[in-house]
Amino acid sequence: MARPSRILGQASEQIARNVKVFVLFVLLCAMFAFYAFTLYSLQIVEGAKFRNQSQRSSSRQATIPAQRGYIYDRNAIMPIVTNSDSFAVSLVPGEIPKGMYDTVASRLAAILGIPKRTIDRRVPEEIRSSFQSVEIKVNATFEVISNIAENSTDLPGVSWRSKPTRNYTETGSISHVVGYVGDISKEELVSMYNENYNANSIVGKMGIEKQYDSLLQGVPGSESRTIDVRGRVISDELQIEPPQMGKSLILTIDMRIQKLVEKALGERIGAAVVLRPSNGEILAMVSYPYFDQNIFNSDDSSSQFIKLRDSPNEPMLNRVVNATYPPASTFKTIMTTALLSEKLISPLKKINCPGKMVLGDRTFRCHNRGGHGWLDLDDALAQSCDIYYWVVGMENLGVDRIASYAREFGFGESLKIDLPSQSEGFVPTAQWKERKYHEKWAGGDTLNMSIGQGYTLVTPLHVANMMAMVANSGKIYRPHLLKEVRDPATNELVTEVQPEILHESNIDAAVWRDVQQDLRYVVTDGTPKWPLENKRVKIAGKTGTAEVGYVDKWHAWMAAYGPFDAPVEEQVVVVVLVEAKNDWDWWSPYATNTIFQGIYANQTYEQAVQSLPNVRAYAWELEHNKNRRSRSD
Repeated sequence: MARPSRILGQASEQIARNVKVFVLFVLLCAMFAFYAFTLYSLQIVEGAKFRNQSQRSSSRQATIPAQRGYIYDRNAIMPIVTNSDSFAVSLVPGEIPKGMYDTVASRLAAILGIPKRTIDRRVPEEIRSSFQSVEIKVNATFEVISNIAENSTDLPGVSWRSKPTRNYTETGSISHVVGYVGDISKEELVSMYNENYNANSIVGKMGIEKQYDSLLQGVPGSESRTIDVRGRVISDELQIEPPQMGKSLILTIDMRIQKLVEKALGERIGAAVVLRPSNGEILAMVSYPYFDQNIFNSDDSSSQFIKLRDSPNEPMLNRVVNATYPPASTFKTIMTTALLSEKLISPLKKINCPGKMVLGDRTFRCHNRGGHGWLDLDDALAQSCDIYYWVVGMENLGVDRIASYAREFGFGESLKIDLPSQSEGFVPTAQWKERKYHEKWAGGDTLNMSIGQGYTLVTPLHVANMMAMVANSGKIYRPHLLKEVRDPATNELVTEVQPEILHESNIDAAVWRDVQQDLRYVVTDGTPKWPLENKRVKIAGKTGTAEVGYVDKWHAWMAAYGPFDAPVEEQVVVVVLVEAKNDWDWWSPYATNTIFQGIYANQTYEQAVQSLPNVRAYAWELEHNKNRRSRSD
């Protein structure tokens, strides 16, 4: 018979074994539950995230750049800006066999026609085992690519792809309107990163290319290949998402008129603009000197930019909208409007011009040193008599009224043209002078302001808008360069720019009729009578010569509109400015007449000059004198 103690011991051992088995069972269950939960979390809860990571790590994606949209003039027949087929050459350094880098780089440099050190700078030693593609050269020709293809076995890691470049089929004066493109800068990338730009983006740097970059960009495509964990291609199968070309832009510019105006201004530092007063469309915009945008497609585009930027004649400056000048006697158009509107003096009252005027200890002289004699308002404007406007400016209008009417015509404010930059010009006041210079406004300041001298500054586009306001009887439309946006594939209209009123005056309609008649009288009986004689087009306008510190040299203005007897919808405004930097020749009114003749007689510059005897005679005289000076030099 078994002892009780023995029985109890065996029972205790059994219980202990059962406890161990139970604990082990619980631990196994817990481990199983943990692994099951982890597996569920990885596959179900976070599966999508890890699958995306897996896909990203197993494919190499390359961007296919979209072609920028074409740019056309208003006739939309032939584009003035297109894209040229070119190639970008890239190198994947990790695909070059060990010890072969220098050999491959030297061969590639010889084919590309660049120093090997250029490749070395782009592929420094620390990335020479990387399988990331490095762009070596852009704008490579088809011949270069063919050479690379023929020697591909000796060029491991070298590849190429299509990368269109901008082709400016029309150069010259249109350069300031269209602008150019270039690689995105670090600063631009920071500000534009959220707009789908990246470090390889090509962006507009100036003009329409910059203003409407988002429309011209298009939508990039992509291509992807399967790679291993080291980035090596393990499948040649491509997945391609094609790019979408940028929108086509139709400008208000008429290239026939643009070339006419370009030749009419000639090689004179200055500016000219043709504007439709009825809707604000810019038909021509010329600033000289200009530049060829295609130089920015070259490998030395940076040095070309520096050369242009540092040129003393500022060829990259659009003088129509970004340069400011004293308006000179064109400002008498505003003075005349103010006098007729305020009715502070009868337009028939005559004021004597003896040729000079004494104010305090200063003597101010009219441009006619002998004096004009007794003049009413019509003749004062026609003869551009300074003394008449000095008297009425001092005694009748005063600085505050003059400044108010200048702003009424849009002076001293942005004209909101669709370009990336533009000057507002400046209209001074007595309060401004006291704040800036701590000096009281003097009588001499009023005299200067009354004839468009002194502190007043405007762009040629401001003067064009001034003349448009007269032609349009008190209404200014926002000047603009974009006419339409079209789909590049279907040519369907996407957007059509509508005329937008920039400013509408409350001045009585009768005043505008009087000012229009006065400006016509300027041409028929005033200072520009000879240069503006034209049997085809009746012109109204005002000349101006601004003193700017040169001896016997002035900025020469001509601001005009016509045909005077046509409805405003058929009229254009023409403004020509020739800077004092040029040899003095008073060419502005002759150029203006030539432009009107060319537009309305549908003639080239050469044909227009031949049709205008006075212009032809003066042009011959200028050329004769130029040749005589050249021979004497």
